[in-house]
Amino acid sequence: MNLKLGALTEKGTLLLQQARRYGLVLFLVFVALIYGFVLLRINSLTNAQPSADAVSSQVKAARIPHIDQSVVQQLQSLQDNSVSVKSLFNQARDNPFQ
Repeated sequence: MNLKLGALTEKGTLLLQQARRYGLVLFLVFVALIYGFVLLRINSLTNAQPSADAVSSQVKAARIPHIDQSVVQQLQSLQDNSVSVKSLFNQARDNPFQ
């Protein structure tokens, strides 16, 4: 084996000259590999499903709205007593986005 510094530098310069010749091709292959990896990673992340533990923890963390029964009774009594409120409730039930 020839491990002299001069021989190593000669081989290094020879390799660099050959790499410069194919530099554009190597760069395009490198960019294509990176692009392909990013596409595969995006595809795998979009198809990922959450685990059952993650879903159950989110369900436990969600708060269910609670309306007091007294408020419900008061609204029903107001609806029964007022004609304009009664028509407003009926109109909102027919088309809530109006």
